[in-house]
Amino acid sequence: MDPLQLYDLESYLFSTVQPRFHAQGWLSAFDFFCIVIWKANRAKSRVAARLLGRGYTDLDGAVRALTSALAQQPDARARLRLLMLDWGFLLPMASAILTVLYPDEFTVYDVRVCDALSGYHDLANKSDFEALWTGYEGLRRAVEQAAPAGLSLRDKDRWLWGRSFGQQLQQDIARAFGHHPG
Repeated sequence: MDPLQLYDLESYLFSTVQPRFHAQGWLSAFDFFCIVIWKANRAKSRVAARLLGRGYTDLDGAVRALTSALAQQPDARARLRLLMLDWGFLLPMASAILTVLYPDEFTVYDVRVCDALSGYHDLANKSDFEALWTGYEGLRRAVEQAAPAGLSLRDKDRWLWGRSFGQQLQQDIARAFGHHPG
């Protein structure tokens, strides 16, 4: 493992982890948890507990079972269904995992992107998978339409995230991050 690769985790995920997954049909726990940490570092212990709670004695075995099953799914809908219904992932983490592994089919469900689109905030709360899938397809189309043409789906997601981040920072600076002089 080259530590310099890990410094830019997103580049590592899309240039190393994603091709490795497609070449071997599964991921190691190390690569899988790089995705989890990229999305939400605070969630890694919870994800580990969820995986081990399925009867596995180690994370490599659990992750290999999960990602092997994922690689065998016939389409995007089945992949999301597997992560959410069979393995208990919530939409934000499931979409992050799938965005790394299938960046032409998935976009990350993220509050910043929802803010940039002025909608979809309640999508993760849908309990019916079919309604959630329909809503997620709408989100993906909205991401594709809201960002400049000519970008990949992944870059459209990044563009919207970056726009939201920039606008939020400008607002925070304008209000001095809530600090009142005196």
